[in-house]
Amino acid sequence: MSRFLVCTHPITGHVNPAIEIVRTLVERGHEVRVYTGKKFKAKVEAAGATFAPMTKAYDYDDSDYDKAFPGRAALKGINQIKFDFTEIFIRRAPEQVADLRAMFKIWPPDVVLSDPGFAGTRFLYELGEIKAFAVFNISVLGLPSKDVPPFGLGMLPDYSPIGKLKNKALSFMASNVVFKDVNAALKEERARFGLKPEPFSPVFSEMLYLQPSIPAIEYPRSDLPPSAHFIGALIPQFKGEFNPPDWWHEVTGATKPVVLVTQGTVATNADELIIPALQALANEDVLVVATTGGKPFNGPVPANARVASFIPFNQLMPHVDLMVTNGGYGGVTIALANGVPVIAGGTTEDKPEVGNRVAYAGVGINLKTNTPAPEQIRAAVNQVLGNASYRDKARQLQAEYARHDGPTEAAVLLEKLAETKRPVLNAQAPLATTVGTSTPARLAH
Repeated sequence: MSRFLVCTHPITGHVNPAIEIVRTLVERGHEVRVYTGKKFKAKVEAAGATFAPMTKAYDYDDSDYDKAFPGRAALKGINQIKFDFTEIFIRRAPEQVADLRAMFKIWPPDVVLSDPGFAGTRFLYELGEIKAFAVFNISVLGLPSKDVPPFGLGMLPDYSPIGKLKNKALSFMASNVVFKDVNAALKEERARFGLKPEPFSPVFSEMLYLQPSIPAIEYPRSDLPPSAHFIGALIPQFKGEFNPPDWWHEVTGATKPVVLVTQGTVATNADELIIPALQALANEDVLVVATTGGKPFNGPVPANARVASFIPFNQLMPHVDLMVTNGGYGGVTIALANGVPVIAGGTTEDKPEVGNRVAYAGVGINLKTNTPAPEQIRAAVNQVLGNASYRDKARQLQAEYARHDGPTEAAVLLEKLAETKRPVLNAQAPLATTVGTSTPARLAH
């Protein structure tokens, strides 16, 4: 039996995939503690792990970022992304370090597993206070590469010789112009611990990096670090009792396409996507199911639409023909793992990167906006439902996801790290690498 400490920001999209790894490690006989916000205490304990509260670190509620982080709501696009990198991730590092150092004195773990925005764990690893360090990603692959544009700019790759030169120029611009202030904040926080400056990018581990996806949804790259492993999806398993709405039989017995409209659990302003989607599809021959992420809905509901605050995706997705979403990574992954094509919008957090990969993989359309017009949504829905190639490609990805058991693969790799305290390398990864040659601290959303 080994001791695993899992560290994650108190954000639903970070905690949910971690819980699937946690549950599997517990089932395999290991002792697991999860350091996160009190909002997730019951979820951690239901997985069989011990909850470790944030004491010094800022324990915020991700359902109301505007209240938790004043000033964020006034920012849009890249400026909001820069705010998140700085205030939610980088500035939290000293608080995290203080909590973890106190914990290590009474409960030293064999392995620390961190989400990719948890700068404090990376700092302690560089300082030698964490001997076995792993990272599980919660979004698209955002590690630096000569083959793709920098993460966060929301740009598609160009593999031509000119494209690679452009990537190099974009990397310089991202580091020295776009994310200049972010890098300055990172430099300041690293200096507190005597660490040398490093450029901004996702928190990474040269020992073990778990990517919860498949290569087919990612941009090809020749310089993937050998510690990176594609493990398939980490899909949250709904453990509660599902009480179907009165209209559930209309979904399970639908004779027309079922279109799911969802904005996830964070960006839940119905005016951005749900209401325009309901308007767009009101006269189409489809059944629309809209989920509001737990928020009440007071808008008009067309005759061909049904609205619920929450429906477990594992119950709903087998009946869905198309998902319209603001581009949350977790929801998109669940859809593709079920062979469902996607129409994605969204320009906040990692959503531009997710939407680009949907389009690049040919499994859907990227609307490239938080607030699509009804006409845009209607045209995209008709295009996807009317073109079998989107469904065919989504089903190809479904088959590839099905070849993986994400939680078990993660647990096996983590057990090997706990046993050897040495890097767990992927023999299929290219040997050349642009990351992992030293011990940089890297941050991502």
